[in-house]
Amino acid sequence: MGFTRRNALVSLLASPLAAAAQEQEDRRPPIPPDPREDQKLPNGKSRNDAIAKKQHEDALKDADDLIAAARDLKEALERAGNYVVDVSTVKKTEDIEKLARRIRGRLKN
Repeated sequence: MGFTRRNALVSLLASPLAAAAQEQEDRRPPIPPDPREDQKLPNGKSRNDAIAKKQHEDALKDADDLIAAARDLKEALERAGNYVVDVSTVKKTEDIEKLARRIRGRLKN
């Protein structure tokens, strides 16, 4: 009879502990997906491939803009003469730097 009371006592104590543990587990936020894991877009294509393609297209566009800005800078320097340079010419060099940094950032990703 002592054994039955012990089983009943253990089951009475274990039941609320198990329920509390389950309740605590239910309150945990879901584990987010691993960012390194490739996800699929609604059209079924790879999300990582789509991002890489967009980054590549943007880098090509920025490279074209960089070439045009460098040509403009060269023409402005040729027109300026020996010693005097317009403030707009200095601004063009800043734009060239920004484009170069943007391209470098995209290529690093």
